[in-house]
Amino acid sequence: MDGTSREVGLKGSVGLDRHGFRRLGAEHWNLSVPLLYEHAVRRGEGEIAAGGAFVALTGVHTGRTPRDKFIVADAGTEREVDWNAINQRVSPEVFESLKLRMLANFQGREAFVTDCFAGADPEYRLSVRFVSDSAWHSLFARNMFLRPAPAELKAFQPDFTIIHLPYFEATPALDKLNSEVFILVNFTERLVLIGGTRYAGEIKKSVFGLLNFLLPPRDVLPMHGSVNVGPKGDSAVFFGLSGTGKTTLSADGTRTLVGDDEHGWSRKGLFNFEGGCYAKVIRLSPEAEPEIYATVGRFGTVLENVVLDPTTRVPNLDDDSLTENTRACYPIDFIPNVSLTGVAGHPANVIMLTADAFGVLPPIARLTPDQAAYHFLSGYTARVAGTERGLGNAPQATFSTCFGAPFMPRHPSVYAKLLGERIRQHKTACWLVNTGWSGGAYGVGQRMKIEHTRMLVRAALDGKLKDVATKRDPFFGLNVPQACPGVPAGVLNPRDTWSDKPAYDDTARELTKRFEKNFERFASHVSRDIASAGVHAA
Repeated sequence: MDGTSREVGLKGSVGLDRHGFRRLGAEHWNLSVPLLYEHAVRRGEGEIAAGGAFVALTGVHTGRTPRDKFIVADAGTEREVDWNAINQRVSPEVFESLKLRMLANFQGREAFVTDCFAGADPEYRLSVRFVSDSAWHSLFARNMFLRPAPAELKAFQPDFTIIHLPYFEATPALDKLNSEVFILVNFTERLVLIGGTRYAGEIKKSVFGLLNFLLPPRDVLPMHGSVNVGPKGDSAVFFGLSGTGKTTLSADGTRTLVGDDEHGWSRKGLFNFEGGCYAKVIRLSPEAEPEIYATVGRFGTVLENVVLDPTTRVPNLDDDSLTENTRACYPIDFIPNVSLTGVAGHPANVIMLTADAFGVLPPIARLTPDQAAYHFLSGYTARVAGTERGLGNAPQATFSTCFGAPFMPRHPSVYAKLLGERIRQHKTACWLVNTGWSGGAYGVGQRMKIEHTRMLVRAALDGKLKDVATKRDPFFGLNVPQACPGVPAGVLNPRDTWSDKPAYDDTARELTKRFEKNFERFASHVSRDIASAGVHAA
């Protein structure tokens, strides 16, 4: 290493000079949690809450900015990426210019290096190096990904490197980008550049995007979903976007949590991509979500945009003055009854979660394999306020294919084909669960009671709905169970919950039209059976 930079911590065999870093002020390698706390406090990056969590504010960017994510278009990606409004092209020249300016900006600065793994199955594991000038973002990465043992750190060889400068901004006119924020991925150089935003979710999702591109050619389905395992070893996958309940429903004390957000489904079974959780905590309830609530008061947890009492520093989880998208990032073993291996067998059940802002979908319905493929491609839900910049306060109906369109570089049919093959091969039962509204649309109806949703999901996973009589929904063609232990019968059929029945019919018809319109883009990529099993305008 040229220059006079000071190195501390457990350094791997590959230095930062390989990535182009020069004349750094100091290099902090794979520091422990207490040391990262000390540096973050020393540097004024945040404060410590009562109970010991570290609290950081992210400024104007309190959610992801999908319009600022780009993939370098070159020979390795041109025909592989599904280029669209989300998967945007950037030239190698723009990438190189920003990389060189970031490396120049790092000169004289401290660099915090976190070497980690993504993927609990060693066969499909990705070695990721995270380099930032921010101690708290390094703590976030340490919590979020899998932490190598000391012997593994000494021999660490990064497959990909993330260069992160939260205060370094692009020049949109010069760089031909949409704003000062940028998340650029170069699969050929195996580099990711993140700048202009302090929101830590961009770090987590950039790694997810890498795996979503790299794993399908290896016959692995990457999934935006959580996984847990029952006492009999039966595993379940929960698909869903932010705010639909993946984290809450998978953190069930009666089952073992494998992971709360991102997994792969290989020929061997399921495996977690991560070593931590990134849970929404706005208005978190100690009664409804005790496992997650307990993490808020623990040393090592990172709280993002959570407001503290100025005197006691007690977190106020009901305060949304900064954002609705308040977050807690913590190691997965902060949750009791968690799998330390991060792997599980093939799922007996797949749950597709949707937060229906129209309030017309049933709270649970059993899906045929063709219906499962249809709803996986549709990815209907409501984007919840705060998870992306510019959404405002009200949820907005949206279709996010594969329940994760912003993170899927390949064409959706690639992921849907893998899902269909896995479901049929392992005879996996599939369910659509609405955690959204009932009794009316958003603003009129009420959000589904979490206790009812828990009862419905547990009944499905325990096999208690297998032989229950179902009723076919006339608008969406879904088979709706007519009884469930612990759930009032009047809750199961959405039309019955509306006082204004004609208004329900009109709203349901409108939503069927949206489903049909959205699916037009997939018609040429699916079988006739999948297309027939879908929702058609009433």
